Amino acid sequence: MRAIIGVRKAVSTRLLIVERNPLVVAALKDMIEQDHRFELTNVAEGGEALLAVLGTEQPDFDVAIVGWRLSDMNAGDVLEEVQRRNLQARIVIFSNDHNVAILRKCVQLGAQGFCYQFDNPSVLFDTVQAVANGRICIPYIDVSKIGETSLSRLTPRELELLSILADGWTNLQIATRTGISENTVKYHLKNLYDKIGVHNRAMAVAHFIGERRSKR
Repeated sequence: MRAIIGVRKAVSTRLLIVERNPLVVAALKDMIEQDHRFELTNVAEGGEALLAVLGTEQPDFDVAIVGWRLSDMNAGDVLEEVQRRNLQARIVIFSNDHNVAILRKCVQLGAQGFCYQFDNPSVLFDTVQAVANGRICIPYIDVSKIGETSLSRLTPRELELLSILADGWTNLQIATRTGISENTVKYHLKNLYDKIGVHNRAMAVAHFIGERRSKR
């Protein structure tokens, strides 16, 4: 009597593409079709579509490949919403912007994978496979600086000046309050603007308020 040995077929990782650029979508579709490890289940242009699927009882994908700029928001907004709504998702960010600040933000917000669109395709699919297996896969980054923001690089005096700026104080009022000359105030403000990458008082205040809100 012969023993019957069953052969278990490998289960493909189900992928959802969230990307507004049709050329990128077409390229990804073609590559996914040629890789037996993966199965494309759906395509969406915006973050809200992804969030809607994640809100269902049984999402029809295992890993979402999400572009940075979508039709209705960016990937950072998507990751923030995933956290805010307490949704479970395995997300790989597929960015066309080589900006380390974007990478840091995505890591801070819980992205499990991150690739650039100009990387070799094998990098993306190896990253997706790693994320599907419960790992985190991102480009090299100094993890000690992940939580660093432009405000964290300011001196205590510069932070004080920025806080006073946000309250609407003039240079003369700042000088009087801090006990330094008006020219010294201007010098500190110029250094402050350079450190946070802005050009004037209004931009500095907007940046200050935006970073403080993001920490709430």
